[in-house]
Amino acid sequence: MIKLAYCNVEELDLKRAYSLVSKSRQEKIDFYRFDKDKKLSAGAYLLLKRLLSEVNIKDFEIIIEKYEKPRIVDHENIYFNISHSSKMVLCAISDKELGVDIENIDGEIDLNIAKNFFYNDEYKSIMNCDNPSDEFFKYWVLKESYMKYTGLGMNLKLDSFEIVIGDEIKLKDDDSDLKFNLFEIEDYKIGIASHYNVYDLIEYDLKELY
Repeated sequence: MIKLAYCNVEELDLKRAYSLVSKSRQEKIDFYRFDKDKKLSAGAYLLLKRLLSEVNIKDFEIIIEKYEKPRIVDHENIYFNISHSSKMVLCAISDKELGVDIENIDGEIDLNIAKNFFYNDEYKSIMNCDNPSDEFFKYWVLKESYMKYTGLGMNLKLDSFEIVIGDEIKLKDDDSDLKFNLFEIEDYKIGIASHYNVYDLIEYDLKELY
């Protein structure tokens, strides 16, 4: 089982959203200074709440232990991952480990990032294509999704593993059933690392989250 969804939270009603989230999430929202960041934090929680409700989990608590990924208390068989960028929030739930990333691709990117931090063959693939900036973001969201899948995040070096983009997307020299999927919506790229082929990306309107 896997569900992947996104929502534009630019017009999120913060006051209304605040009343619908848990106390711990309220504290996290309060940590942010700018409304833009508050909306992303609240919207990500509400999107997760919506997806969990679709698998009959109505009340839930998120626990974050040191050096571990966030998890749902008393639901060891449910995994989730969240990402956000600009005005979009992305969330996925599954019965197996997963990682997701979304990035806004509207703007210039310094390709030296790929040169200095990506695997050499990844950098060559980026520079040899017609649109290097677009290709860069494909690799970026896929690599980020894998780093989040492992639970190591940025503690896992970008050049310590290689993503191969071909007829299928895979981790080089990996014989596991790990799968990668890539999506594009508007000015965003989305990557997901999971144990399923993901065919559907669900869009939610804000009114569906309240």
